[in-house]
Amino acid sequence: MGNGSNSFKNEGNFASPPCMAAEVDPGYFDPLTVDPEQERDVARWRTAERKRLREARRTLSSSQRKATGEALMAGLKKLFAGHSAGAGDGVAAFYWPIKDEPDLRPLMTEMHASGRRIALPLVETRAAPLVFRLWTPETRMERGHWNIPVPPRDAPEVMPDVVLAPLMGWDSEGYRLGYGGGYFDRTLAALSPRPFSIGVGLAAAQLPTIYPQPHDIPMDVILTERGTEVGG
Repeated sequence: MGNGSNSFKNEGNFASPPCMAAEVDPGYFDPLTVDPEQERDVARWRTAERKRLREARRTLSSSQRKATGEALMAGLKKLFAGHSAGAGDGVAAFYWPIKDEPDLRPLMTEMHASGRRIALPLVETRAAPLVFRLWTPETRMERGHWNIPVPPRDAPEVMPDVVLAPLMGWDSEGYRLGYGGGYFDRTLAALSPRPFSIGVGLAAAQLPTIYPQPHDIPMDVILTERGTEVGG
């Protein structure tokens, strides 16, 4: 990773920076649909909304991003305190921040220090469920798909009890507008038992609906800087 160290010292000084990819998989299209034309209409609408929401997120100042991240981490602590998922020997799966996403890595470090097991998702096979591997502050990260830092392949693979999913947009039914690759939906559909899922994003990213399709899976909780918006 260039600096040879993965110890987390303070905010803004992580060994592996957030991924700076502009898009994850903008050309993704799920062919498993009842009405291909309707699916394409929804896909075009979602692409436009992702662009709009990304631009809005880019306008946040560094102080606004910091305050949002701190509020989200406080909300996550409350969720973890009130839910058995991720407690004790359980595994909480976070995600490495993509550009302009709230940075939750300080909470990852804090939870690891308290004895929680932390995992990160990896795309090891395209168009397949994610794989989760254990992470610690000492993990020597590698570059995975879309240049996102991930634990190495020799890190232990685990099954998470709780999964945090980044979101571009969300609606009051708990549906999440992601980056278009379908990986989180595919993963939640495949895991048994299904982990407790938390969509994490901005309050301003709320949409009247994401026009959910058959493959979309609602989150158990939607969390923004305002607190728990859906579920709980």
